[in-house]
Amino acid sequence: MIIIGSDHAGFAMKELIKEYLTGLNYVVEDIGTFNEDSVDYPDFAKKVAKKVQNSDNYGILICGTGIGMSISANRFIGVRCALCHDAYTAEFARKHNNANILAFGGRTTGLEIAKQMVYIFLNTSFEGGRHQRRVNKIDTEGEE
Repeated sequence: MIIIGSDHAGFAMKELIKEYLTGLNYVVEDIGTFNEDSVDYPDFAKKVAKKVQNSDNYGILICGTGIGMSISANRFIGVRCALCHDAYTAEFARKHNNANILAFGGRTTGLEIAKQMVYIFLNTSFEGGRHQRRVNKIDTEGEE
């Protein structure tokens, strides 16, 4: 399942990406926001992160730049939210970092690039190997 969320700045893009995913036969759960009224992005990042954390779900978060959403989502253990800008960053977020949430900006990313990133993100596998050791180090809560 794909869990998608946005703030007001990402709302229009979220609606377009949700339609794109549905057209590709993905099951999509939209956790909001549901209009362009001003809201606080951490509220929606938290909702998506909680549904992705310790699950097989993937998430998509969209705010104005993607920065606030990615910072907020990465506060949750087991969440690896990647702020991506193009096909390359989306591919390697999955291949090398085993990212489970894709973040991008509704105000900074064109629709076709967004669709390309979403498709690549959802269809690229984690390579494991040396990358698994590195990913394992992420959830150590600051331990040395």
